[in-house]
Amino acid sequence: MSNSTLVRPRPATSTRGDRGPRLWQTGLLAVAAVVLLLVPIYLGTFWLQLGFSIFAVAVGAIGLNLLTGTTGQLSLAHPFFMAVGALTYVVLAGETSETSGGTVIGLGLPPLVGMVGAVFLSGVCGLAFSPVSGRLRGIYLGMASLALVFIGQHVLNTAVPLSGGFNGRPTPPFELFGLKFDYSDSPVVILGVPFGRLEWLWYLGLVLLAAAFLFARNLLRSRPGRAMKLVADSELAASVMGVPVMAYKGKVFFLSSIYAGLAGVMYALSIGSIAPQSFAMDLSMQFLAMIVIGGMGSVGGAVAGAAFVMSLPLVIQNFSAYIPFLSTDSGGITAAHLAKYIYGAAVIAVLLFKPSGLSGIWQSAVETYRRKTLSKQELVPSKEGN
Repeated sequence: MSNSTLVRPRPATSTRGDRGPRLWQTGLLAVAAVVLLLVPIYLGTFWLQLGFSIFAVAVGAIGLNLLTGTTGQLSLAHPFFMAVGALTYVVLAGETSETSGGTVIGLGLPPLVGMVGAVFLSGVCGLAFSPVSGRLRGIYLGMASLALVFIGQHVLNTAVPLSGGFNGRPTPPFELFGLKFDYSDSPVVILGVPFGRLEWLWYLGLVLLAAAFLFARNLLRSRPGRAMKLVADSELAASVMGVPVMAYKGKVFFLSSIYAGLAGVMYALSIGSIAPQSFAMDLSMQFLAMIVIGGMGSVGGAVAGAAFVMSLPLVIQNFSAYIPFLSTDSGGITAAHLAKYIYGAAVIAVLLFKPSGLSGIWQSAVETYRRKTLSKQELVPSKEGN
């Protein structure tokens, strides 16, 4: 005679149950990687331009999330370090020429050298500010870092031989291994698609973002990453456990500045020029919105938040003809106004209902899938013969 019973799974079964979400996430990432590699072949210039802009600000958002979301240091100085990176790149890689503002100086170095030099100088500026960031916290650090943005604006407006003044100066195209990331009369043709400036910039941005993402994710999983989180939770507890708080705060500010410098170079390549208004205080607010919406302390959340904040106004502008209540007059609601309303409301909604942001929503979905998978495996009927 046999009977059916419910058998509790062995400990190894739960491990196998965890493989489902992991395989699902890995498969989803693989599909996303293939799609991103094929995008330049199928999409037009608007989407390629938007994509590279997202890659640029996403690198900066990752750096700010390491500083603010993980280590708990409120910084509004990201536009300053981006401006340092962009300005250094155009000076090192550009040529001396005449602009509407006057003569601008360029050293004519290889663009790759210009990019490395820009990232290095941005990090040096962050390291120079680290004694201040190590001694201040909260709103006081935020105000001190905001002062750097005003300094950067003044330098960009007055250092005409370097920045071109109020009107800025063109960004020299990037070049690597003899391949110029610029418009060409005889572009390389791949699968029938001519690869020009935007197609090559897409792949450049994708590689740089992937490198920035992997480095930040591995850092957070390492011992220094755990120390950074401990500093954010309690500086006193961190110092008691042997963490050199001042040194870590300085190093993280240095690392965040490097990310911002690279983002500044990419941002300058994206818009094709550098101008003071491109690195103003409103960019600080946008970066804070990115990491809040994406999820504080999450690397993937920073990328998702950057994509949301950066793409929203441009997508609305592109499809404004299909939105009936938008107006082109100054007295009505424009596409830019609507975008600000939406991501402002998104920030409030996240703070009220889901403080972990988009990354928290993703983790909740994965955890729900995992629980359902395990619950199905717990109800396994088996037959025992007598």
